[in-house]
Amino acid sequence: MKVQHFSINPVGRDFAVGDIHGCYSKLDAALRRIGFDTGRDRLFAVGDLVDRGPENPAVLDWLAKPWFHSVMGNHDDMALRWPNGRMQAANYRENGGAWNIDQPREAQERIARAMAELPCAIEVETAAGLVGLVHADVPRRSWQAFISALQGEQGATKARNVSSMAMWSRERASTQNAVGVEGIRAVVVGHTPLAEPMVLGNVYHIDTGAVFGREFTLLDLARLEFA
Repeated sequence: MKVQHFSINPVGRDFAVGDIHGCYSKLDAALRRIGFDTGRDRLFAVGDLVDRGPENPAVLDWLAKPWFHSVMGNHDDMALRWPNGRMQAANYRENGGAWNIDQPREAQERIARAMAELPCAIEVETAAGLVGLVHADVPRRSWQAFISALQGEQGATKARNVSSMAMWSRERASTQNAVGVEGIRAVVVGHTPLAEPMVLGNVYHIDTGAVFGREFTLLDLARLEFA
């Protein structure tokens, strides 16, 4: 699945959260602080659900929650590739994958199957317009061009390249590119840990390094305000 679309939430609030990296108890505490209602509200993650943190196996429990949704991050992609022999052990371990390398093969495969279901991009309808989520960046000037390439309308090679950049690119953040992405109200990304959230044009960078001791950033998607 390349793109997952969600209609407007008629009964509650929608939030986006930065990279989780196995910090599920910490995220649960953050949701409690804002009065998150699991019967009405929805939470959209920008990926990197696993690695580095203390509670990585809990990803399966969170992905089973009907109110929780996520795009695929580069660390999620590593967890997908590891049991299939497409990830070097030394590199994976260095990047926080020891928890997965050292668990039974059956558990590795369960995690990989769950990661394989994650989309590269999510679209969420709000009263003020469409909001998009990807892990790292939108490597096109418009959201429509990005989605078209991602879905293979410009060929399989471009689809793979765009998908990879959506999970790995730091270009917008590193160059402070404030041009934004056309054809969409806002785009929400993570990937690059920051001391505080950063808005460049209509691109909201919300990974504030919870796994490194800082707090999670939660963004209200209807109001585009930080909770």
